[in-house]
Amino acid sequence: MSRSAIPVWDRWPTELDWRPMAAELRTVRLLGMTVRLLILAVVMLVPLVLWLGPVGVAIAFGVAAALAALRTWVIVRAVRAWGFAEREKDLLVKHGLMFRELSIVPYGRIQLVDLKAGPIERAFGLTTVQIRTAALGAVTEIPGLDPDVAQGLRDRLAARAAEVREGL
Repeated sequence: MSRSAIPVWDRWPTELDWRPMAAELRTVRLLGMTVRLLILAVVMLVPLVLWLGPVGVAIAFGVAAALAALRTWVIVRAVRAWGFAEREKDLLVKHGLMFRELSIVPYGRIQLVDLKAGPIERAFGLTTVQIRTAALGAVTEIPGLDPDVAQGLRDRLAARAAEVREGL
């Protein structure tokens, strides 16, 4: 198959050393979904009972359980789709299954590199790297990293950004 016959969404750069996210990210995302569903179930229980009755509530929760199972499957696959790679002049971040995204962040455009972690992420020892660029409101995130890996990435990105800016 010629290169031009390959669909554009199947052209992830393959020669790079793509670094995956930690396996614990899957658990963090699944727990986050579970907490949101439990809160929604508690909030909606009384209105659903009054509006649909007990049989309607059972059907509604069955549908919600089926959708949660589908979402669980999507989360497991989506976490495997995340990855990042450092090149000489830029950082690449890929993710997505149905809606694929490949972000290329030139080091010279990086303005700020943050580390963040919510309570569930911290409980599993994970950190997210947030990269803000010169583009208005542009933020690229790399979730689910070991804190030492995230700190090292943050430091490398900040140093490379400073080097590129000094060379301008």
